Amino acid sequence: MSEAIQMSDLPEFDITDYLTDDTAIADYLTAVLEDGDAAMLAVALGDIARARGMADIAKAAGITREALYKALRAGSSPRFDTIKKVCGALGVKLVAQPIGG
Repeated sequence: MSEAIQMSDLPEFDITDYLTDDTAIADYLTAVLEDGDAAMLAVALGDIARARGMADIAKAAGITREALYKALRAGSSPRFDTIKKVCGALGVKLVAQPIGG
């Protein structure tokens, strides 16, 4: 009989460990957008910003690091303008496609 694995023995999962290149980032954002959860978009952008360096992304987006953390935390509802600035700083763009296309 094998021993049961304790949750406390498992390493903590951090998505930022896997957001190492543009393709992984685009795949992550695509999955989040397809899920349709607007709140998750802010969290996902926050994950990507942490992976790339929050201070660098905040500077490139033209907002303070503190404001970026606040805008991209769970439960936030950032303005579209903020989302657009962060996407630009991350080097990604959101695109629309026809449904079923």
